[in-house]
Amino acid sequence: METITDNNNSKIPERVRNIKGWGIDANPENDPTYPMKHLTGADHDRLNYERAEQQPVNIEVLHSNERPGITRVFGTSSPPSGLSGALRRYAFKFSEGSSAHWLTLIMADRVNAVEGIVDDLRHGHVPNIFKERGWTAEWKYNRKGVIKKAAIGLAITSVAIAVLAYRSKKNKKTFPAS
Repeated sequence: METITDNNNSKIPERVRNIKGWGIDANPENDPTYPMKHLTGADHDRLNYERAEQQPVNIEVLHSNERPGITRVFGTSSPPSGLSGALRRYAFKFSEGSSAHWLTLIMADRVNAVEGIVDDLRHGHVPNIFKERGWTAEWKYNRKGVIKKAAIGLAITSVAIAVLAYRSKKNKKTFPAS
């Protein structure tokens, strides 16, 4: 592997040299922990370690479009699938600095939770949503907070229903049926 030495005498591999900020800590002379850390001499050997063997890729692995490839090791327990998987694939088209990336991943997590409940029901298991969401413990240890959240939720729902009913009534007056 060809390496290039930059102005700080740090050696950065050619394949990642174009990534801004990559290898910024490669120069032991430019260690921001210097005043606090007692160097032993072997501290900077971490830059010259032997990389682990690449884990075999036998499932779909989503990774940042800012990296040249996938990490050496990755999780395989839940590959992307269904609507949540489609949302995750869409999210990884965006940069990690983009809110579209993160908001889409958050939405995919919410969709995946619903998909999990549907999957449980499909397999004949009725999930105990109160316990799984921690509401039983919340009721036991924070009853006042649960009542407050329920009251706020009820108020917001009531206002939303009232506004929708008012708009519906107003639309019926404006456009009478013929």
